[in-house]
Amino acid sequence: MSITARLHRSVVQLGWRDAAWYALERLLALLSGGRWALFRYHIVAQAVAAAPLCPGRGADIEVRLLAGLGQAPPGYPRPAEVLRQRYQQGAQSLAAYRRGELVGFLWFLAGAYQEDEVRARYLLPAACAWDFDVYVRPDERLGWAFRRLWDEAQRLLRARGVRCSCSRISAFNAASLRAHARLGARRLGSATFLRCGRWQWMLASLAPYVHLSRRDSSFPLLRLDAGIPADGRPQEPPCQSNKSV
Repeated sequence: MSITARLHRSVVQLGWRDAAWYALERLLALLSGGRWALFRYHIVAQAVAAAPLCPGRGADIEVRLLAGLGQAPPGYPRPAEVLRQRYQQGAQSLAAYRRGELVGFLWFLAGAYQEDEVRARYLLPAACAWDFDVYVRPDERLGWAFRRLWDEAQRLLRARGVRCSCSRISAFNAASLRAHARLGARRLGSATFLRCGRWQWMLASLAPYVHLSRRDSSFPLLRLDAGIPADGRPQEPPCQSNKSV
């Protein structure tokens, strides 16, 4: 595919603004030999619905709560140190199994989330949770694994008094952006981070809007306002094609 064709596809999928950021991200990585890295996120929130997305579907998929590090199955596709840091933050994970094999998982926590790609911390409003690292094995992405995971997550969060779930999505991941939109996600803002060695610059549509740091202990606190009714429902009709992750 020619450069022109790739640029045109990026604009169609991402819009001209995010396509421009994506082109800059590629250019910086190329010119710096990977020493400079640009991350752009859209932060979204979606209502936690009372009704399941697809009742009765995916009955052969079992969803389990992994409440601690020792419950992660052998071969779990994340390093043990990453899992340890997540549990130290108070995060928990749901895992989906088919015939005893792990086919997907998602993570969530309440209160605040310390970003693991850049230096940033998201502060959540009351009755909101943060979901992250949603994974479905590639051969299961056209099936019901994600729907079963999300139905169980909604049931669990609702029982804990959570009414909406926030997350950040790469502005360059068109499939994930479309999938969240189908689930009724509402965009809260955007944040762009530029990393160069120990230096990090942030430009965001959320306060504090601009931030500069060069130490792990220095990071912006992004306070979110979900603004979603407690009884809101996903906009997506039930049982459409699966979410790409």
